[in-house]
Amino acid sequence: MVTALYPGTFDPVTMGHLNVAQRAAHLFGHLIVAVYDTPSKSLLFNTEERVGMMREAVADLPNVSVRPFHGLVVNTARDAGAAAIVRGLRSGPDFEYESQMFFMNRRLEPDVDMVSLMSDQEHMFISSSLLKEVAQLGGEISGMVPEHVARALAEKYQLPQR
Repeated sequence: MVTALYPGTFDPVTMGHLNVAQRAAHLFGHLIVAVYDTPSKSLLFNTEERVGMMREAVADLPNVSVRPFHGLVVNTARDAGAAAIVRGLRSGPDFEYESQMFFMNRRLEPDVDMVSLMSDQEHMFISSSLLKEVAQLGGEISGMVPEHVARALAEKYQLPQR
């Protein structure tokens, strides 16, 4: 059984993230979704909230587990026994960034490979940052995030529930 690690901040989890997780779960025997607890960017949701939202989002995938992590992704992958790191791609700039990450990670831990999955076309434009901005301004985000995440965003921004 091959284990893979799907790392990210997931602030919040989007349908694009979920699409990649679902597809990776079909490719690997065990998928660990690793929620980064100390990113350099400011977050709307704390680590516990992000882990909880992701757990609920992948609850129907029996071979997927969710946990927080800190430090280098390759160390987390190695320590978890993961043979691969899964990354989602949306567009050209994602490819450039992920290419740099691949080569650095490969240098640090040559035994851990990287698998990049393009998100399905309907999710290509969704980013957590853009989604949060739309939600904060009261825009319609249904279909871009799981329902429980839409409710959590509405609560955070003190918006009326739709």
